[in-house]
Amino acid sequence: MTAETTDTIAAIASASGTAGVGVVRVSGPAVPNIAQALLGRPPQPRHAHFAAFRDGAGALIDRGLLLHFPAPASYTGEHVLELQGHGSAVLLDLLLRRVCELGARLARPGEFTERAFLNGKLDLAQAEAVADLIAARSQAGARAALQSMEGVFSRKVEALLQALITLRVHIEAAIDFPEEEIDFLADPAITAQLERLRTELAELLREAQRGVRLNDGLRVAIVGRPNAGKSSLLNALAGADRAIVTPIAGTTRDVLRESLSLDGIALELADTAGLRDTDDEVEREGVRRAHGELQRADVALLVTEADHATPDLAFFAALPASVERLVLINKIDRDQLAPHAETRDGVAWLWASAKTGEGLDPLREHLKLLAGAGSGEGAFSARRRHVLALQQVAVHLDQTDHALSSTRAGELAAEELRHAQHALGEITGDYSSDDLLGAIFSSFCIGK
Repeated sequence: MTAETTDTIAAIASASGTAGVGVVRVSGPAVPNIAQALLGRPPQPRHAHFAAFRDGAGALIDRGLLLHFPAPASYTGEHVLELQGHGSAVLLDLLLRRVCELGARLARPGEFTERAFLNGKLDLAQAEAVADLIAARSQAGARAALQSMEGVFSRKVEALLQALITLRVHIEAAIDFPEEEIDFLADPAITAQLERLRTELAELLREAQRGVRLNDGLRVAIVGRPNAGKSSLLNALAGADRAIVTPIAGTTRDVLRESLSLDGIALELADTAGLRDTDDEVEREGVRRAHGELQRADVALLVTEADHATPDLAFFAALPASVERLVLINKIDRDQLAPHAETRDGVAWLWASAKTGEGLDPLREHLKLLAGAGSGEGAFSARRRHVLALQQVAVHLDQTDHALSSTRAGELAAEELRHAQHALGEITGDYSSDDLLGAIFSSFCIGK
């Protein structure tokens, strides 16, 4: 995919505010002429020239470095010019005005990276990773975004896409020979291909969900009955008295959020109202909001006590399948229990005391694992739209399996695979609407 553009764009690419160095970036066909006008001679490609930047009347604006990157060996795939001067907002604005006088226009947010995508320098997932890298809130998130920018996620999607296309070709070939007595759709090879594809998709979906958490941070909803110790746990994990703690049941009425970092992993904790039936109108609204928080969370952390643990599991009943479950048996100091951990029906149970801090380190380690820590060097960042696309693919593959196993409807199976292929293509930009591209790149900072 190549963009044929006739206009040249420019923007201040460095952060706003006072700094030692500021950067103005220019991209487009007018770059060679702009560079020659500013330097006074044709610039040498990929060479740092010390230049005096002057306005139209010849007055000095600033002195700095001029670098020219001819097309197509540049970030955008077009002629690119970078002007590095002093990091004064006034000087950078004057330099940007001069560049616009010489034939450029102001760039839209994300337009440089959009041109890189349109010119085949990056696919859409890699382009989004550029913004994720800039906005990373933790070391782990930055490393994961860099992996996606280098194409780790895209290559996994592409491998899945090729396997899907191969299966689609086999099924459509079987459809083309309806007069044959052999039922090609019942071929075990097709069934094996489909099962392998679903297994690979499930693994990629799990990795993408971890990637979202590394990128956005892990959203943890702390829930349980009143006075279970939810607010005490929030304070203990945050290392500060953020929530009011009293012996009075129903103290927490609203959702209290706290952001923190555990060894470079971003977490957002939400302390919610105690879940119970109540006649208090304010507390009832708090309970409603607590249930809403559970629907949006990545992890539902149930805080309970040894005597109430089994009945309190009912709080998990209405959770979406994508929400991780975690049970914390609190107040072991009162009940004289030892801190430990075990797994029951795939759910981690931990025994600890929010009051004394005993047993909380294993909880912290488990939250870090749920957030994607320890995923290895291959961990990549992802966005929620990627997860939704992969979930759509899973639905279409389920329908494909139904069409093949129950109705032998090859045409329906092939159509479901076509939809699955389209959903995968939306991740990397093989299929993308202008509205989708506009929404994605408008969220970028100007100059990138």
